[in-house]
Amino acid sequence: MKLGHALEALGAISFRELRKFLQQRSRLLSALVRPTLWLVVFAAGFRNVFGVAVIEPYESFIEYPVYVAPGLLGMVLLFNGMQSSLAMVYDREMGMMRLLLTAPLARAYLLACKLIAGTLLSLVQAYAFLIVCALFGVDLPWLGWLYALPALLLGGLMLGALGLLLSVYIRQIENFAGTMNFVIFPMFFMSSALYPLWKLKESGAIWLYYVASANPFTHAVELVRYAMYGQFNWVSFTVVAGTLAVFFGGAVYGYDPQRGMVKKRGQA
Repeated sequence: MKLGHALEALGAISFRELRKFLQQRSRLLSALVRPTLWLVVFAAGFRNVFGVAVIEPYESFIEYPVYVAPGLLGMVLLFNGMQSSLAMVYDREMGMMRLLLTAPLARAYLLACKLIAGTLLSLVQAYAFLIVCALFGVDLPWLGWLYALPALLLGGLMLGALGLLLSVYIRQIENFAGTMNFVIFPMFFMSSALYPLWKLKESGAIWLYYVASANPFTHAVELVRYAMYGQFNWVSFTVVAGTLAVFFGGAVYGYDPQRGMVKKRGQA
């Protein structure tokens, strides 16, 4: 595989995803409305419950909207990763995936191009939400926007790889909504996106504490949360990077007609 061909394929797939995104203006709006409602309504209600919370990486008192903003950034990445999964299912039904995967390039590379293209869209939506946070007066450090970029990229790749893996097993668009309800909501609510892990343990929800600690989405959020303040969480980085490798490896296996689910189902 020549470098020129590889870059051309990456550019073509990324341009196609960007053009689809620009043609679906409601997609960006819905991606912003959802976390904004949580930020304005949910955070306002929880402010009365938590008041202020001691956030471990900063060792200072942080208002709840500031704490929850990185969790809502994770929500943006999570929903876009699942949206990419839906697009993969649709492309497979329409025959686009068959054409893509018959290109004279490595199957893993073609899937990586799809993953990277979807993650770039996640980054656009994440930074659009950061602008919304600034408009609502959420006091996130400006330099943290830059620090958070690698964390958002890695988290977006991991969640996009999860969507890619799920698209192997979701055979029809009609089955998508039900499957996502068993993925998005458990991952989001059983994480540290809305409340600190120590708060779960302190309140006696030990089982939830351990589930949230093992949840890869928790570590994606914590990676962003630490990065916002110029800190690096090695544990979260290791979990997110390892989970990315597992999810993407499973997707490559599943989309390979010589070995994976595609062969068993009789589809390419």
